[in-house]
Amino acid sequence: MGLKRGMLLAAAGLTLGLTTIGAHAQSFMQPGGRTTQPVGHYELCRKMPVECSQATSKQAPTELTRALWARIVDINNLVNTMVMPRTDREIWGVEERWSYPTDGVGDCEDYVLEKRRLLMQEGMPAGNLLITVVRQPNGDGHAVLTVRTSMGDFVLDNLEPRVLAWDETPYQFLKQQSERNSGVWVAIEDDRQMLVGSVKGN
Repeated sequence: MGLKRGMLLAAAGLTLGLTTIGAHAQSFMQPGGRTTQPVGHYELCRKMPVECSQATSKQAPTELTRALWARIVDINNLVNTMVMPRTDREIWGVEERWSYPTDGVGDCEDYVLEKRRLLMQEGMPAGNLLITVVRQPNGDGHAVLTVRTSMGDFVLDNLEPRVLAWDETPYQFLKQQSERNSGVWVAIEDDRQMLVGSVKGN
């Protein structure tokens, strides 16, 4: 049984313990060099500077307990359920705007921001909650939240009800926030073999 499937069973209250799960191989993304900040994130940081001022020293991934896993799953489900998907063009009349889904609607980045905020309220540090840009199998760009834990990197996604390990998703990972500075972005060295097209947008 794989690590991630075991974690889902544990979260469902089955008998597989975290000790058994932890015996499996961990899976972490490999960050590369500094890269460009998404325009939407740059504009968000101009309006809300605190979003880009969460500098942290390099720290160990968050210890993943059964209770924390349950909260991660709950928050992912809560936000996916309470936010209705709409494009920025439909909401704001512009091509790209990152914002919190205060009116109950949003696009992929808005889901990510809300999940990140709620998990930070649970005590998780900003350096282990990283906004991540990926490419879907159809070539479209997309944003997800990467949660860095002692058992690997997991992805919270508004297009997927399950919380999956990053390498169990169908995406090619392009870049994400630096774990040391929330206003800095780094490339992801995703060398898995994937058939993808060019990024077209959310």
